[in-house]
Amino acid sequence: MRENKNVLITGSTSGIGLASAQVLAEAGFNLMLNGLESAEQGEQIAAQLSSEYGVKAFYCQADLSRPVEVELLTKTALSQLGRVDVLVNNAGIQYTESLEHFPLEKWQLIQAINLTAPFLSMQQLMPAMREQKWGRVINIASVHGLVASANKSAYCAAKHGLVGMTKVAAIEYAEAGVTANCICPGWTDTPILNHQFNEYAKAHNFSFEDAQKGLIQTKAPYPHLINPKAIGQAILFLCSDAADAMTGISLPLDGGWTAQ
Repeated sequence: MRENKNVLITGSTSGIGLASAQVLAEAGFNLMLNGLESAEQGEQIAAQLSSEYGVKAFYCQADLSRPVEVELLTKTALSQLGRVDVLVNNAGIQYTESLEHFPLEKWQLIQAINLTAPFLSMQQLMPAMREQKWGRVINIASVHGLVASANKSAYCAAKHGLVGMTKVAAIEYAEAGVTANCICPGWTDTPILNHQFNEYAKAHNFSFEDAQKGLIQTKAPYPHLINPKAIGQAILFLCSDAADAMTGISLPLDGGWTAQ
């Protein structure tokens, strides 16, 4: 693994992104964080990680639905870090509705953030990885990049697209020592799921805890939420020398969801 490693993680001030930043910082990675909060709030998160783990950490506010701000983020990362060795495309949004009634504006926003932004960041950063003959691209897809669920047409389309695009990048960059892989999480312990758990609780007259377990087991035999840091550990492994030949894979962390 390259020394003095630098990583850009999109959507990294909460949830999976922040947990992954903590895991990578503990392993010695310098960080470029990204989110939508104010610059002051983001810089406070970066300063805390820097102080706690003894690494360099920076923050760039960027709305990844806008291509010009994706470019701002990658240029800021290169300016602050000097180079980007690892790109983790984690930022994503969700919206549920039947295919028949799915709003076009929501469809377009989900594609912009979940698929187009990773395309742009890869396009902007992978050529330099080829030049330095080492790099890692890790795209946080989803179990919904492998299978479908009702009312998630836009999300499934974007995540299936992300899996496919990652395979193309893996083929194109394999000879240069640059790998591209997806991690496909299932039910993960992040606040984004609370709405679904609350709705399930209301529909079945369950407590929140019973609804949580019940909804999880409608899809996966493993009855617990996945710790976000487990995804960070998977990222860390894909950055290691042991993963030099692992490229173009879609690694499920899904509690057995796709085993059925």
